[in-house]
Amino acid sequence: MRAYMFYGPGDLRLEDVPEGKPGPGEIAVEIKAAATCGTDLKSYRRGHPTLFPTLPARFGHEFSGVVTEVGEGVEKFAVGDRVVAANTAPCGACWACTIGRESLCENLQYLNGAFAEQIVVPKAIVDRNTYKLPDSLAFEAAAPLEPLSTVVHGMHESGIALGDTVVVNGAGPIGQMFLKLAQLRGASVIVADRSEGRLQQALEAGAAHVVNLSGLETPQECADAVKPFTPGGRGGDVVIEAVGLPQVWEQAVLQLRPGGTAVLFGGTPKNAPFTLNSSDMHYNEYTIKGVYHHQPRFVQIAVELLGNGKFDGMSLVTEVRPLEALVDSLEDMSKGLGSKYILRP
Repeated sequence: MRAYMFYGPGDLRLEDVPEGKPGPGEIAVEIKAAATCGTDLKSYRRGHPTLFPTLPARFGHEFSGVVTEVGEGVEKFAVGDRVVAANTAPCGACWACTIGRESLCENLQYLNGAFAEQIVVPKAIVDRNTYKLPDSLAFEAAAPLEPLSTVVHGMHESGIALGDTVVVNGAGPIGQMFLKLAQLRGASVIVADRSEGRLQQALEAGAAHVVNLSGLETPQECADAVKPFTPGGRGGDVVIEAVGLPQVWEQAVLQLRPGGTAVLFGGTPKNAPFTLNSSDMHYNEYTIKGVYHHQPRFVQIAVELLGNGKFDGMSLVTEVRPLEALVDSLEDMSKGLGSKYILRP
């Protein structure tokens, strides 16, 4: 079968590789749709020691497809089932799992290899993070399950309530997901970005206000541009960072009202500090939360949102392309020409 292999930063190759054979508890899936994401782009540019401890390695982690073979002992799934799977599963036994912090599991089971014709899903993910799809849900709409699951996690931590004013920094796929889910909770959402195209998409999706930060340099300038759109100019009840840059983490905190909560969601480069004003933190009683990855409960909720139509996975998709277009799609993402592409093997 054909599969993309990652040899190092900037080096992705579509190769012929042996088809996988499911072992006990595993399933083989013919991939019908695979989605690009920001993590793919970061990994393509600079590698990822956690996802790719050895090279070359299979590439990609957002997919949906049809079960073609089941391993010994599998009872939840059968050949012909339409399925979607998350990219990890927690072990359930480490200290983090036993205290209910499964996103911090020390023994996460990873799954890579979505940009291919077939993939074998390991037992841990089959058991805890794989779901059947309703016939009404297109494979392309289901493929972005993993990032939606992480945003569900972010929403859980945010405390967003009916009537809140929420500021979302970043209008890419993650920001658009936060926009939609915050609206489902009855919040009024302000979206800030430097891309007019993405801001227009946010406006069409129901943002109360959009703010173009182009030409602004400091976190304070960016905060000052957004605050006038919040009640009394005080700032947001909840402010989301969905970009992954330390300076945007700073501007997110500066956009808070007294007593507000900042959800710092975007993964920054390694060893990238950011600055907090200790006086503001103390006297304004800010709550600052870092949010990473997902948990099985959040994956289940994301599947339900996709299946019942409360979240349209296709709303994130720039274009559907053939598998051969992966590298071009990643390069287009880096140029800001699109946010998420679906690749069809």
